[in-house]
Amino acid sequence: MYNSFSLLKRASGLLLPMSSLPGSHGIGDLGPAAFQFVDFLHQAGQSWWQICPLGPLGFGYSPYQTLSVFAGNELYLSIEVLVQEGWLKNSDIRSTSAFAKGRVDYDRARNDKGNLFRLAFGRFQKTKSQKQIQGFRNFCRQNAFWLQDYALYRVLKEHFHDAPWWEWEEDIRVRKSPALKEARNRFKDEIFYHEFLQYQFFSQWAGLKEYASQEGVGFIGDIPIFVAADSADVWAYPRLFKLDKTGRCRFVAGVPPDYFSEDGQKWGNPVYRWDVLKKQEYHWWIERFRAAFELFEVVRLDHFIGFCRYWEIPASLPTAKHGRWRKGPGPAFFKTVFQKLGAVQFIAEDLGVVTKEVKDLRDQFRLPGMKVLQFAFGDDPEAESYLPHNFSRHCVVYTGTHDNDTTVGWFHDHGSRASTRTKDQIKKEKKFALLYLNSDGKKIHWDMIRLALMSSANTSIVPVQDVLGLGSEARFNLPGRFEANWQWRLKPADLKKNLAKTLHYWTRVYGRDPMSNPSSF
Repeated sequence: MYNSFSLLKRASGLLLPMSSLPGSHGIGDLGPAAFQFVDFLHQAGQSWWQICPLGPLGFGYSPYQTLSVFAGNELYLSIEVLVQEGWLKNSDIRSTSAFAKGRVDYDRARNDKGNLFRLAFGRFQKTKSQKQIQGFRNFCRQNAFWLQDYALYRVLKEHFHDAPWWEWEEDIRVRKSPALKEARNRFKDEIFYHEFLQYQFFSQWAGLKEYASQEGVGFIGDIPIFVAADSADVWAYPRLFKLDKTGRCRFVAGVPPDYFSEDGQKWGNPVYRWDVLKKQEYHWWIERFRAAFELFEVVRLDHFIGFCRYWEIPASLPTAKHGRWRKGPGPAFFKTVFQKLGAVQFIAEDLGVVTKEVKDLRDQFRLPGMKVLQFAFGDDPEAESYLPHNFSRHCVVYTGTHDNDTTVGWFHDHGSRASTRTKDQIKKEKKFALLYLNSDGKKIHWDMIRLALMSSANTSIVPVQDVLGLGSEARFNLPGRFEANWQWRLKPADLKKNLAKTLHYWTRVYGRDPMSNPSSF
């Protein structure tokens, strides 16, 4: 229904957030570097590009805490494409800031790009092109379910000096019709501006997706089960969440103490009123998935176990230690999803406290789960199932994820706050890994990549940092830390031809390049 890329085929790909692409404007975007990365994937025989959520960034710049789960992040708009489209001139960008390479500079990127967006919007307002005007109107009509509320939310958030929506004036906070109508009239030009940015985002994404498809590269997107409390989603649909009368969370989501944290993780996301969603035939979720599958061939369900059961924490408690398990929507949810949307493709992020009930839910709907090699050699309760000799074909193997250290960093860790492992556990884990890999550890990243590629899993995904052999300095995210995450970026010269050649070689050896015959060696 939605795509011709299949998780049932033996293939491989790389994990790289959009923000981590190189470029001249402080943050990765949908411009030339994105197309060049597609070229690299094609040259390396890769079939998949897995990315993190694309929404507009909120607290901590985390792509898992966005201002909307439907909207695109305007910072990912390409200035070069806006020039090509005629909305900007080359002379407009000569005075932009010089950014340091290798790290995302969110604040300066927002300032510099914001100024350029205003110039582009001014020219768009003056356009006489009926094709452009009609394209914009069609986009607004097709995305009315979320776009109108999102654009108004962004304008009001700025009007109320970035305060969370539950601190806004009461009539706006509780969405009284006269107050909303008055706001839409008062701020119509600013609403138009945010709609324009979304139109440009989805237009640019469509261009990248079409190019990637032609090169044989599909996209694996990522949907966090929970949404940010301060978001257009919760403001527009407060009845779907466990909130008090002021709009504040009564309970928040997280996980109990685990590999990453002795106190567990208190994420701060509101939890759903699944009973209300069920009565509505999960309409909000259906629309969320429908929008996602317009962007991606496959969607990874972050924190899949939450659809079976989720860790609910009273919002007043300081940590996640004293939460409790609550029942998720279970099979009824996925039956409705597949009835409404057809044979869409999901990956179940089934990491964490994986009970038999979670596995049964995953297997009932034939969803491939995740196998993370970094968890295979230690004391993780699921460690044995992460060893490749125990894999079934119907799974996705990763050397690590966006939440893990890089493979090199993981291997050389001697006991840091990045995990709850003791020094003795690390020593034992490393010894077993070297034995299993028949390795001396000198090229541990390639040893692990080869292990993923040679495994029986249909799909293999490797973070770009592992292909580059980078250490902990290149880590995407450290769970439980609220600063200095999501800043690592590729440098323009990182993805060399010989690197693509090496990756392509091993991809061919292990039968994951659909265009090559491994018997030709």
